[in-house]
Formats: sequence, structure tokens, C-alpha cells
Amino acid sequence: MHIHLDAIGGIAGDMFIAAVLDAFPDLRDGMLDAIYAAGLPADVEVSIREHSNHALTGLRFAVDEKQHRNAPEHSHTRFSDIRKMLEEAPLDSAVKAIAIAIFTRVAQAEAKVHGLSVDTVSFHELGEWDSIADIVGAAFLISRLNARWTVSSLPQGSGRVKTAHGYLPVPTPATVMLLQGFDFHDDGVAGERVTPTGAAILNYLEANQPRDRKARRLLRNGSGFGTRKLPGMSNVLRLLAFEAAEAMTETDRVAELAFEIDDQTPEDLAIALDKLRAHPSVLDVLQAPVFAKKGRIAVRVQVLAELNDLENVLNACFAETTTLGIRHQIIERRKLRRRHSAVEAGGRTVRIKVAERPGGSTVKAEADDLSKVLGDRGERERVRRLAEHASRTQEEDEA
Repeated sequence: MHIHLDAIGGIAGDMFIAAVLDAFPDLRDGMLDAIYAAGLPADVEVSIREHSNHALTGLRFAVDEKQHRNAPEHSHTRFSDIRKMLEEAPLDSAVKAIAIAIFTRVAQAEAKVHGLSVDTVSFHELGEWDSIADIVGAAFLISRLNARWTVSSLPQGSGRVKTAHGYLPVPTPATVMLLQGFDFHDDGVAGERVTPTGAAILNYLEANQPRDRKARRLLRNGSGFGTRKLPGMSNVLRLLAFEAAEAMTETDRVAELAFEIDDQTPEDLAIALDKLRAHPSVLDVLQAPVFAKKGRIAVRVQVLAELNDLENVLNACFAETTTLGIRHQIIERRKLRRRHSAVEAGGRTVRIKVAERPGGSTVKAEADDLSKVLGDRGERERVRRLAEHASRTQEEDEA
């Protein structure tokens, strides 16, 4: 899966979480469990609510820190203390590793900016529970989504932001360190548009990858809103989740055998090819008329076979036909994903095949089964409707 982040308003940790949960709501409960497992006090409220702004709708994620008595020290929290807290927390190992990795990136940036060692770095804003919840929540979501991440050009913003170090230019020095190599643009809207938490998440995801120009199918989308109100635009991070077009197909390798016949009677050749089709390792048999040597009308035979049983299929071709030589090669093929079902019609079972195509699934009944139960066009149409209904029912059950 490829997930693209469209930083319309910018990106922060809470916007990232809201956008992902809007697209993947089934991850909500697991994420909340992870945040509280990290040590978030029970009396600190986490809310995920619907939000709308400038005709767009999505989610807002917020941590209410009205009661601070159980939170880390708000004046400064050492990175080493946060790392120790996460290491000792009853978190899934993947979530723990990602959360520590994101915090480490911030610590490394802060250390470089302030000329300190990583272990002596203290967080101010990122040491508060809302930022800890943002990073742990983001770590859980990232761990559950096996995705390649990209991000649009980021809004640069302008002005200054008040921090524990005084007023700093926007983007802040740590954010600049984290986003080296990312694209920026100036949309004329001032203020902090990318927070250090958002920057650290993008840095961990290595989201400054080139965009994929290949065909792809949009699976889901989500919108996560920030707290600020921006003039004339939504402060929103939009998420687009894609599946590569190739993911709808499967690739394998088969053996292709080809030969010509000009001295075998049609009756005998038809029987021979039916026997080849019945071979357990033969996938398909095709025949076509051709002009052979000396101007003779001949039949060209093409056989597709399982690669691991090529020798037996070759022997079968020699045994059933009059050919004296067979050309063969290994080829790659791509198949649409398909599934099988069945419906009852006329007292018999009719097998149906559902193929997943880029434009939507197609349903087809097996011709051999149809020939045994159908007498007119109306019956064929009835079976077609039954087949489509069975296909939809199977998709709903699988979902």
C-alpha cells in the first residue's frame, strides 16, 4: 500500500493521527490502548471527534491536560527519561521501537541545534503528555499499516513561535534539521505550519520519496484537522491510501511448448489434444491453422504447463501427437486475481468465477455447467443474477 499525505494546512502529530483514523477507523481502539499503556494518566482525556472546516469534514484528535499532577514535569523532561518510560511500558515491541525512534530523531535534532549530547537533551513542549500521546499514537498506527509513505510539498510558514527557549523563527531550528531534503513552498499564510512532532514523524517515515507515477487504485482517504484556524483555507492534513494496479494481479512463471502437426488426422489430433488438456500439469492447449513446409496446411499447437513438471508434459506431447520436435521456453505471465463460488439452478450446481478487474469485478458462469441446466435466454439471465448476488455476498462475508 502507498499512503500519500497532502499537507494542505501543514502537519502536526495530532493531525497525522486524525487523518489516519479517519481513513482507518478500525485502528482507533488499539491506538487508544497503546497510548494509555505508555503511561498516560487515566484522568487525562483523549478525544477523537468529528470536525468540519471550510466545507471539509474529518476528525480532530486532542489530549486534554487540565489535570497535570500525573504528567511528566512540564518545564523540561529529559529524553533519557522518556526513553526509559517507553522501554518499561507494556507496549507492543514494534510500537515501542517506532515511538523511541521518533523521539530519538527529535533528540538528535535538538542536540545538534543546541550543541548538546543526545542523552542530555531535555524536551519542553515535546515532554508534555499531549506530545507523548501524539508520538505513541502515531507509532501504533505506523506499525499497523504496512505502507510506503510520501508527502506533498510542505507549507513553510513564517514569523516566530514562542517556546521554552524564547521566540524562535518558523520553521523552528529542530524542525529544519528534521526536514532537510523535503520540499517546501510559501503559500503566503504565516505561522508555524509544521510542528517538530509532525516533522519527526515525516523524518521517520522517510516520506520525502519521489512520487510513484504508475497506475494505482484509491482505496481510502482521510482528513485530520489541526487546532489553528487559517485565513481562507482549512488547516487540514489529507491522507490518500492507494493500492498499486499490479496488486490486483498475480505473477508467475510457466513453460510454453510449441510445435506443428501436418501428418495426423483431425480426429486423432482432437483426441490427442483433449488428452493433453486433461494432463494435471497442463494449464491450457491452443491450436491454430498455419502453412507449413511444402505449402502444407498444418496445425500449430501451443501448450502452457506447470514449470516444475516440464519433462513429463514434453513426454506426453511426444506420446500423443506425431510431432518430431518441440520448442519450449520459460515465460512470465500476469493473472487477474479471481475467486470461485457456486449457485444452484435447475437442480444442478453452476460454478461461477469472479475476476477482479481495474474497472470492477466481473462474474461469469462456467459454460460446461450452463449447458447442462439452461434451455433459454431467460434462464441464462436468471443464473447471471444469481451469480452476481453470490459474488456480492461472498465479498461482504470476507470483509
